[in-house]
Amino acid sequence: MRTISIMGATGSVGTSTLDLVRRDPAGWRVVALSANCSAGELAALAREFGAEIAIVADESCLPELRDALAGSGVEAAGGERALIEAASRPVDVFVAAIVGCAGLAPTMAAIEQGGTIALANKEALVSAGEVMTAAVQRHGATLLPVDSEHNAIFQCLQGGRMSDVRWITLTASGGPFRNATMAELNAATPAQAVKHPNWSMGAKISVDSATMMNKGLEFIEAHHLFPVGLDRLRIIVHPQSIVHSMVEYRDGSTLAQLGPSDMRVPIASALAWPARMDTPCDPLDLAAIGTLEFRAPDETRFPATRLAREAASHGGAAPAVLNAANEIAVAAFLAGQIGFTRIAAMAEDMLQQGTLPPPPATLDEVLLVDSETRTRARALLQAA
Repeated sequence: MRTISIMGATGSVGTSTLDLVRRDPAGWRVVALSANCSAGELAALAREFGAEIAIVADESCLPELRDALAGSGVEAAGGERALIEAASRPVDVFVAAIVGCAGLAPTMAAIEQGGTIALANKEALVSAGEVMTAAVQRHGATLLPVDSEHNAIFQCLQGGRMSDVRWITLTASGGPFRNATMAELNAATPAQAVKHPNWSMGAKISVDSATMMNKGLEFIEAHHLFPVGLDRLRIIVHPQSIVHSMVEYRDGSTLAQLGPSDMRVPIASALAWPARMDTPCDPLDLAAIGTLEFRAPDETRFPATRLAREAASHGGAAPAVLNAANEIAVAAFLAGQIGFTRIAAMAEDMLQQGTLPPPPATLDEVLLVDSETRTRARALLQAA
């Protein structure tokens, strides 16, 4: 029996992970589960899986969690310190699925235990890539990517040498607006933006997919996970989301990982690594799919991938600034404060506004860049 902790247990990645754990109850023991609030849902999961501890990041939700867990024997806790303490409990697999920079400190705490991290929080490597990868090496931890694209690359690299790689290609669905005109993008609503054609995801990541910022952030993440150089990373739009990414080697061979649009596939790859495990996902029917399409990204309509590439090339604090500005802009869009095309424009404004902070050398410095950028972004919103 292996032990597992899941931070972000009530989100799409967390619930998909628990679905796999539920199908193999003799193979797993759940140590810690967390949610931002969702106290009732979190308590139900903690009871079902017999977790040692359940944590709400929003401490105001702790009384509700305690009431819901009364008599269960499951410890209830709340706040950032509780998250970090729970993440510090040694487990065989730590699933980092908290959305945004809120997941940075717990992920770092898990890394410091030297275990296996199934990483679904892309902001960890976008904002703190150099700090995190240095910590992974220092503590002997293992990072296994859970994002479908990075997990696909990871699988395609098995048995190969990084020095033999010619290209790493990240595929992008293009989101719900891939065929939209600029006029349609300018008029796009939050309800339209969160309706992803292929994947079932949370609101924030769905909007990121619609702007293509999600792919830009994944580009930066891939730069840290697979250090072949920025000039060997590229993005291609693939509307069917069947090919999740590709690796081309110097002999002309291209390896691609294909699979259904179901997060349980890459999660299972990370949970079972270096072996394989069963999933309930239907096998691909390529004859029924018929055609796989590929096209170059349009950075005029979707400038987010260009911004991410520029931030990665600049390095230092630039990716953290981009990520923080994007989070504030997406929240403003979802709240009806700004239009859809203003999301990327606002992120670009923040990257070009004054002198960028010095490169952060510690997690605290990364979080300071993040906090200061959010403050400036909110001020920019109020001035608009």
